[in-house]
Amino acid sequence: MVRALTLSAAVLALVGVGAAQTTTPQKRDPRSIRLRGDRFKPLTYDEMTPAQKTMIEHLLASPRAGADGPFNVLLRSPEMGDLGQQFGAARFSTPVPRRLWELAILVTARHWTSQFEWFAHRRGAVQAGLSPAICDAIAEGRRPTAMKPDEEAVYNFASELLDTKQVRDATFNAAKDAARPTAANNP
Repeated sequence: MVRALTLSAAVLALVGVGAAQTTTPQKRDPRSIRLRGDRFKPLTYDEMTPAQKTMIEHLLASPRAGADGPFNVLLRSPEMGDLGQQFGAARFSTPVPRRLWELAILVTARHWTSQFEWFAHRRGAVQAGLSPAICDAIAEGRRPTAMKPDEEAVYNFASELLDTKQVRDATFNAAKDAARPTAANNP
């Protein structure tokens, strides 16, 4: 899963992480969080070390504003977990339209057969405007048909990076151009 998250983040970084969007998450009381997990006992805020509390406070102050996801596990190494959650949250401040970064995450999740990432992001991809048919094709391991040009550029970039561990200049430039926010690719 870490490899899938890292490659998803790399795709987004190479495609254009940068300009911040303004979001105002509602501040949650850290004592109200309910972590999940069966391999590691879900911690309550009162059971956490100071470093774990810091990670949770940063998480709740981020655009996620919640602790759904792998955070119960990440608390076992709170300094690394805090860096990891900040790295993952960078997608919320990218100029890349959400539909495209969700697409990159889905391609990566499918490549690594990461069921958690797939489950966590498929619904968000459709909500962001990605066609369910594209999601279905990726789930089946097929190249989607009828992609918009910006979707095709991101799909090609993510697939090429995952399959060959490198990206040709033409693929990189197409993804970079497609990921620039415009009215046409950010419905």
